[in-house]
Amino acid sequence: MEEFFENELVEKFEAMVENNDEFYFETEEYEEIIIYYLEMGDISFADMATKYGLKIHPNSLDLKIKQFEVFLELEKYAEAKELMNNLKESCMDNTDFLVCCAKYYSNLGNPRRSIEFCETALKLEEEENFLHNFIADEYVNLEDPFKALKHYKLALNFDPQDEYSLENVMFCYNQLKRSDEAIEFLNGYLDKFAFSETAWYEYGQFYFNKKKYEEAIKGFDYLLAINPQSVGVYANKAACFEAMGEWLKAVAVYEEMLALEYTKSFTFYKIGLCYKENKQPVLALNSFQKSLRDDPQFYLSMMEQSYVYEEMGGMKEALHFAKEAVSLNESNLDYQKRLAFLFIEGGKFEESLACLKRLVDYEPTRFYNWYAYSEVLMLIGEFEEAVNVLIAATKMHNRAELFYQLSNCYLQLNNQKKGRESLATALELDPHLLEDMQQKYPFLKDEVDKVKAKKK
Repeated sequence: MEEFFENELVEKFEAMVENNDEFYFETEEYEEIIIYYLEMGDISFADMATKYGLKIHPNSLDLKIKQFEVFLELEKYAEAKELMNNLKESCMDNTDFLVCCAKYYSNLGNPRRSIEFCETALKLEEEENFLHNFIADEYVNLEDPFKALKHYKLALNFDPQDEYSLENVMFCYNQLKRSDEAIEFLNGYLDKFAFSETAWYEYGQFYFNKKKYEEAIKGFDYLLAINPQSVGVYANKAACFEAMGEWLKAVAVYEEMLALEYTKSFTFYKIGLCYKENKQPVLALNSFQKSLRDDPQFYLSMMEQSYVYEEMGGMKEALHFAKEAVSLNESNLDYQKRLAFLFIEGGKFEESLACLKRLVDYEPTRFYNWYAYSEVLMLIGEFEEAVNVLIAATKMHNRAELFYQLSNCYLQLNNQKKGRESLATALELDPHLLEDMQQKYPFLKDEVDKVKAKKK
């Protein structure tokens, strides 16, 4: 890899461009330079190298094919089409050209035409693994997993250790809901390639998805025996124990992960969750605190501390950590709801209003956001503001509860006319709520008979 980055030809080419010199490069050398830039994703330099190359070698078909590839990367499809048509007569026996044609049609959303060019290229008996994968991908785009499966398997025949093909074989089996065939195929593959990390990973995932967690752990253990540094596999193994409710075994696996990780905050967080599920709140809090020492901005651990303190009866601490979590992730509406709940639970109604307002602003289609917001406004005596909120709410939700609330606000403000109008609407929408609403809003009791009498 280091040799690739220190390409002498590329360095010479860049020196030529920078100093405005004129060096001579063979066609093959320009090809190598262009391929380097394409591999690095530096398309502008690939384009520049192509232009320099064609200036020196204007009749080179190989460089023109590279220009075709650059046009596709730059999404210059009109130029690509013109060049493709110019090259067709002389390049139909060139695999690179045919692949570019296939990419052109694939990029334009014509997978069937793309497949035709790949099939033509296969006759040249070059790059078979790549071409079968390409064809299979196009069949996936056509939502034909049966044919895709066939070509991913053919790709594996040409390169039995191609991880991409293997992963997609399992994907297709899953799409086709052929789990028995999938595991038969995978076992056969493992008989031949017992040290394939990808195969053991797929084995573990297959049984995890089947909720056969002990068999999944077997697969992950084989993988860890091959590569003990696979951090993600420890997480998968721990997830199996979590799914089985074996919380302390999951903790043990996560602790193995810690020795391999540079950033440990998420793993400490997962350990904390396991201790929380295992009804060990003190150990859970300890793990969440370690998570925050590793990353003070890790709001997930901050909020989990809030939940644990609430369960332990420490409402002051629960509120503190919820406030900290919200300050780190204000856009999380679930956090805003929790903070509003804790403020209300602690009798801090005015402090809850900022959270409730954010909820109605960002989730106006949720009825209970409006209901809670107006309820708190009434609790602190802000009836005029509650009226404004409820009028906006009734435009979104034609619910009886809102009109009962609105009636109460108008009556509190000595506006009997509007109070009775709102109460009449509420009774039309849902008279069965009246008894509960009268208990919440005693002012309604004196007005109900008047409203009913007026309706008669």
